[in-house]
Amino acid sequence: MRKWLKRIGITLAALIVVLAALGIWKREDLTRLMAVNSLFDAEKITANFSSMETLFHTRAMDGGSATPLPEGDMQGFAEVAEPLDIDSWVAENAITGLVVLGDGQLLMEGYYQGTEQDDLRMSWSVAKSVLSLLLGQLHGEGVIPDLDAQVTEFAPELRGSAYDGASIRNVLQMASGVAFNEDYFDFWSDINRMGRVLALGGSMDGFAAGQSARRGDPGADWQYVSIDTHVLSMVIRGATGRTIPELVEEKLFAPMGLRRDPFYVTDGDGVAFVLGGLNLTTRDYARIGQLVAQNGMWDGQQLVPADWIAESTVASAPGGVGYGYQWWLPEGAEAGEVYARGVYGQFIWIDRARDVVIAVNSADRAFRADGVLDGHIEMFRSLARLAETLQPAPATDAALSDE
Repeated sequence: MRKWLKRIGITLAALIVVLAALGIWKREDLTRLMAVNSLFDAEKITANFSSMETLFHTRAMDGGSATPLPEGDMQGFAEVAEPLDIDSWVAENAITGLVVLGDGQLLMEGYYQGTEQDDLRMSWSVAKSVLSLLLGQLHGEGVIPDLDAQVTEFAPELRGSAYDGASIRNVLQMASGVAFNEDYFDFWSDINRMGRVLALGGSMDGFAAGQSARRGDPGADWQYVSIDTHVLSMVIRGATGRTIPELVEEKLFAPMGLRRDPFYVTDGDGVAFVLGGLNLTTRDYARIGQLVAQNGMWDGQQLVPADWIAESTVASAPGGVGYGYQWWLPEGAEAGEVYARGVYGQFIWIDRARDVVIAVNSADRAFRADGVLDGHIEMFRSLARLAETLQPAPATDAALSDE
């Protein structure tokens, strides 16, 4: 009996040593996994969304030489916007950053819940719309000339997966036909399984290639499938032989001159988490919107083809849903309205007809509650109408002839 107990004691001691060694070896991965499990906790969510570089693998990018956004009539806008009770809207929706541009000029800017102007804030799915802009550049350059080409042409590792047979256009429109559970509140959903792969340093490419379930034929219907956006990045990387951060910094961010150097969250292989891992200041999210409002033109340079802006921001997804190429259109969209949207209250609202852009970052745990999205859209439209009233009227022919 005594020898048996001694053997158990030795075994337990050995097991403790092994577990301790495993804990040291995998400490960073385990820390990231714990971060994922508490990422959205009420007492942590605001700080987490402004410090993702402390929680995950990341890849820094060059934001170019910072160029200031010109200030418009901020005092005048504050006065005309007073009846909207913006403070209540900000508080009710846990907004952390707000920037309003009219005619490319700052009309309103505010930071809340202890956050600061220079915080790099998590984009969540707003990053999808940025990737669409990059794809548009490459399409215009002829690097990816045919949107109806199969994704497997550029990402052969997807052969035999649920993506076999899907075109680039299919995944752009979230019409891949791949079955995917996007429920953030279901621990075992596909989106949350993906999050754990990311946290543990796994491969996003491998996760995408491992998708085997289909809900229907490619292009038959629309269903929001976040991993579709990662497949777009596989196509881009296959076509160019370069990483997404390299391309985005060269073709978008450096020419635009961001306020701060941004970063992407990455997987363990250093591959950018393109479907939600971009981190910018709220001002720089507004710059992205202004680029679209200006039909892809920035400081005299056509960064994104104007025809891509036009094509990607109309409702083209099957089934009549308000979705284009990784961009949303609101129900009953007015001319020129389009927006990027991320979970927990991230938005870039663009009203091209009024030349107004609104960037919002939030940490809103109630972002899916009834009426929340409609409330945001109502506020965005109200702000856009007010911003339009402060913009100078276009010069008439008579005025031009007097100069």
